[in-house]
Amino acid sequence: MKEKILIVEDDPRNMRLLEMTLRARGYTLLEATDGREALDIVVRERPDLVITDIQLPKMNGLAVTKKLRKTPGFEDTPIIAITAYAMKGDRERAIEAGCNAYLSKPINTRELPEVIAAMLLHRQSGKIPTPMK
Repeated sequence: MKEKILIVEDDPRNMRLLEMTLRARGYTLLEATDGREALDIVVRERPDLVITDIQLPKMNGLAVTKKLRKTPGFEDTPIIAITAYAMKGDRERAIEAGCNAYLSKPINTRELPEVIAAMLLHRQSGKIPTPMK
């Protein structure tokens, strides 16, 4: 079965780049454009991994991550935070919120699939993914 990845991104260009990068690797993709929609999709679809922008309408990515970590059965699902507005301390705030990795935009289309593969491998082995980058 193909792993399901939820992409939470409100910018259509960034969503398209993520889609093209991940679809080429055979992942099943789910999409949300705001934090509330992401939470609904998680409960309904149970993705294997989440990529969330930090700057989102209705609820930012860090708030989404904190809520996801309290969702039964989702405590150990890998979450990757992405942002275009990388500021000092953002990585630490993302990890503190419960993200397992933090990547700045523009997304490196070679690095992202490697990070995802490592996260999914950890998940399949039953280990909690440790924060990366």
